[in-house]
Amino acid sequence: MRLALLDLLAEHGTLTSTQAAARLGESSGSCSFHLRQLAELGLIEEAPHQGGKARPWQLRWETDDEPADDAFTALIHVTPDEMAEISASIRRLLFRYRDRGTRPADAVAVTAEVRLRTGNPVG
Repeated sequence: MRLALLDLLAEHGTLTSTQAAARLGESSGSCSFHLRQLAELGLIEEAPHQGGKARPWQLRWETDDEPADDAFTALIHVTPDEMAEISASIRRLLFRYRDRGTRPADAVAVTAEVRLRTGNPVG
């Protein structure tokens, strides 16, 4: 459920527990509980709103100048050509290290996993 909520927030930007429940076929109370748990873990936060009963949530992005050492996630809006450019740039960067021939004596093994996936077009 929590992964599904994170996916929804990445796709839609902000959601209330009621909106999430409608999309997931779950109860609003259950979604509200899991959204609060994700907030306690520091993964999401309340989105700015005008008050009232509805509490919209949004993903919480790194606030430092640099992302965390072991993770980088970003929701971006790009054209298909830009997506191809980003993908090619990442491949070039990673292959530069993979294909360099000799391994430095102090090198450590690192698994690099990159997933570029598209969601629904923004309308």
